[in-house]
Amino acid sequence: MLLTRLITALVLVGLLLTALAQSSPWPFALLTLLLVAAAGWEWGQLNQAGRIPSLIFSAAVVLAGVAALLGSWAATAPPVLWWLAVVLWMVGGSLALRSGPAAWPRLPRAGRWLLGLLCLLAGWLALVNARAVGINFVLSALCLVWAADVAAYFGGRRFGRRKLAPSISPGKTREGVWSGMFGVMLLAFVWLLIDQRFAVDSASLYTRLHASLGWAGMVLALALLAAFSVVGDLVESLVKRSAGAKDSSRLLPGHGGVLDRVDALLPVLPLALALNSLNPA
Repeated sequence: MLLTRLITALVLVGLLLTALAQSSPWPFALLTLLLVAAAGWEWGQLNQAGRIPSLIFSAAVVLAGVAALLGSWAATAPPVLWWLAVVLWMVGGSLALRSGPAAWPRLPRAGRWLLGLLCLLAGWLALVNARAVGINFVLSALCLVWAADVAAYFGGRRFGRRKLAPSISPGKTREGVWSGMFGVMLLAFVWLLIDQRFAVDSASLYTRLHASLGWAGMVLALALLAAFSVVGDLVESLVKRSAGAKDSSRLLPGHGGVLDRVDALLPVLPLALALNSLNPA
């Protein structure tokens, strides 16, 4: 199982880094759109859509993404989109988590499908726009989520006492959340040093936050980004629990589904782009 998980991770990382390194943004945009379309199929399955409706939902994700690429949003979507996505996650995520898994299936299916479509598209478009800012920028945003997740896991195992949301994700603790935030802060300070001492193609998310918000503002922004990663993870866990599923699918051997791997990224990337829009550079 561990070997399968490792092989799958290496293949995915290799494909993403290869696409990311291309001079044209299209390979990365299309590869990630394919992954998000798979996540769309999973979302349909988790929300009482049959096989055909789930495929139609996935196709709708692809068509909307292609329309964005062919339009003027492939590199610089209007900043208001990111702020609207942030509000959607803050309000919708809070209501969903407060209501709990039992309330989720009672929402109209069309409404749940629409919410999934909006969140998947906003997350993917933010990823593509982050790539347009620069490779260093998009990697710093992606690593923020991974650092928060890894630090929360180990911090929760070592110090975890108080459950965060036992009815949604029994393994998560408040101490794990604080550990995740600490991990993000540590990563940011290390990355700031990298930006200063090495030649990079663009300023990282952390350098841009520091330039626009100062030290105190950057720390608050990083804490908010880490908190959003937790919200994304919990919302997907809520949807899976309401559907009685352990994983979003079995598309990724050893890892479950695509949605399981991108859930925390979906709210974080639009927030990162919204905060980046505050930087005049």
